[in-house]
Amino acid sequence: MTQIKSTMAGTVFTVNVKEGEEVAAGQVVLVLESMKMEIPIESETAGRVATINVQVGDFVNEHDLLVTLAE
Repeated sequence: MTQIKSTMAGTVFTVNVKEGEEVAAGQVVLVLESMKMEIPIESETAGRVATINVQVGDFVNEHDLLVTLAE
């Protein structure tokens, strides 16, 4: 299992994947908004989305778990 965590505090602006979807390394899985900037969060590895732990509008802190991938 690979965990994708927040790189900074912000609000979830978009979720670009669904549970069960295959993702490639480097694919943007969601976008955070912080200080009026959009920050794309990419998957470092390829895998299948096992769980999405946030939804649009949620506030997250740095290092919060966003998405879990099954390899």
